[in-house]
Amino acid sequence: MERKRGNVMFTKKDLKNEIKKMGIEPTDTVFIHSSMKSIGEVEGGADTVLDAFMEYLSEGLLILPTHTWASMSESHSVFDPEKEPSCVGILTNLFMKREGVVRSLHPTHSVAVYGKDSKEYIKGEEDVTTPCAVGGCYDRLRGRNAKILLLGVNHIRNTFIHGVEEVLQVPERFTEKPVLFQIVMPDGSLKESHMYRHYNKTTAHISEAYSKLEQAFYENHAAKQVMFGDATCILCDANGIFDVTKKVLSHQINCLMELVEISSEWWS
Repeated sequence: MERKRGNVMFTKKDLKNEIKKMGIEPTDTVFIHSSMKSIGEVEGGADTVLDAFMEYLSEGLLILPTHTWASMSESHSVFDPEKEPSCVGILTNLFMKREGVVRSLHPTHSVAVYGKDSKEYIKGEEDVTTPCAVGGCYDRLRGRNAKILLLGVNHIRNTFIHGVEEVLQVPERFTEKPVLFQIVMPDGSLKESHMYRHYNKTTAHISEAYSKLEQAFYENHAAKQVMFGDATCILCDANGIFDVTKKVLSHQINCLMELVEISSEWWS
């Protein structure tokens, strides 16, 4: 369709066509970080956006973050996945309440999942001790050759890179001691969770450094720019993001914190 910014009302059909143009297949596993307001005017609003993705990925797996790191603390330490709202946008809060969607039991970095193998995908998150644990929901994206769609946002919101850093054991990423949480389990019982939080002494938000890798991802074909409605987006290949990040960090494991810029020679 011809896009006229500011005076077009996007329909569900329009949005499905946009997904297809990106190169996403109905059988894919897709993880979406989103900014609803970046999409523009949509007929039916946020629900139509969710309908488009859920219907298009009819044979795949759709995953959205439902993080609660902003609300969970020593003083608010009981995580109830049925009630605790997500701190990462309207789409995530609507999605996790939909029929057929399941939410993982991670007290700070839960995800909501819809589609094939959804229950199996989130299994065991109540037992991990870090935000994006090795073998957990973020790390599992690699095994499924997943795509990560940064919908109207950039790599500062790409939580998968936290998971890459965990696999590569990048230092200075966690609090010295874990926080004690309690998770409300499906049977109503409470399970203790000893969870380390993201922490670095030089910055309040570690992920702000991830934008230093943007050009490396583009040049190595691990990411490409796409459109969804009025939103400029970045579609990433999870394995590609992992490989490029690993290559860059092999030169200096904590370079994202220690260097202002990363030399292009490290990824060329």
